[in-house]
Amino acid sequence: MFDHPSFDAHEGVHMFHDAASGLRAIIAVHSTARGPAAGGCRMWDYDSGEAMLKDALRLSQGMSYKNAMADIPLGGGKSVIWGNARTDKSPELFRAFGRAVNSLQGQYTTAEDVGVSVADMEIVREETPYVAGLDKGEAASGDPSPVTAKGIFLGLVETAKRALGTGDLTGKTVAVQGVGHVGAYLCDHLAKAGADLIITDIDQAALEAVATRTGARIVAPDAIYDVEADIFAPCALGAVVNEQTLDRFRFKAIAGGANNQLIVPEMGELLRRKGILYAPDYVINGGGIINVAAEISGNYSREWVEAKLARLVETLGEVLDEALSKDTPTNVVADRIARERIAAAK
Repeated sequence: MFDHPSFDAHEGVHMFHDAASGLRAIIAVHSTARGPAAGGCRMWDYDSGEAMLKDALRLSQGMSYKNAMADIPLGGGKSVIWGNARTDKSPELFRAFGRAVNSLQGQYTTAEDVGVSVADMEIVREETPYVAGLDKGEAASGDPSPVTAKGIFLGLVETAKRALGTGDLTGKTVAVQGVGHVGAYLCDHLAKAGADLIITDIDQAALEAVATRTGARIVAPDAIYDVEADIFAPCALGAVVNEQTLDRFRFKAIAGGANNQLIVPEMGELLRRKGILYAPDYVINGGGIINVAAEISGNYSREWVEAKLARLVETLGEVLDEALSKDTPTNVVADRIARERIAAAK
């Protein structure tokens, strides 16, 4: 564990198994320097326990950086459940997960993520108060996906200003990978702004729904890497910028909502050399956790959320400008700032 490439001095990595419900889960707490750890719960049918652990560690570290860049009083954590989100869910499984979260006594607050819904989190809430992103409750704000998508859209415009020389998306082509909650909302924003959309997903019904209302062109999942587009917006799983895809890219910028888009940090430099401006994922996609932070505070304020979101977009612009002026990968600049903010809180 301690010599795992993705360990990065995690404060705690907790593994949970419940035979009765079939729960296999990991809760990774990267840092509580800025406050209690917070991050969503992902349910995925991993190929192996090693893949599950790596995902939990990388996502947890990413949440520490995301929360620091969003300047909210939360540390970074993440949870993952090993299972098929279409066939393996049950109330008993999510109650068992709720008990696991509760056993950490507030060190970690969970919310929905890939494969997990607000309805699932309502079941988790039966076993623990440390849940956010709910529709019910004193400070409940519901699914944070719309806020995440709005932040990504605004960040994509900021990226376009630098990569394309304009923030006007009229007639610009954006390739969106993944049209789940966040990706679908992002497509709506992009279509309203006049962008031409190319979309892909493994969910045909979701694709057809988005295409019907936005006029998007649908392509096969692997074909998205080869399309001619101004901007690529990954909004599915991570590691999409890798040795196999890099040479296929014909984009001027990458700005999307998926976590851990770079398979390894060195990909940031390779993107820079290729002339592709990359909006660091944990900066551009921080809108959802800002919304969750407002809910966790117990005094939800839409005005506070909007102000924090606006400042986050400014922070992204600052990261991009420093990277461009110093010929430095954008992820290197963002990582440095995030680490400095976390260190200052210790």
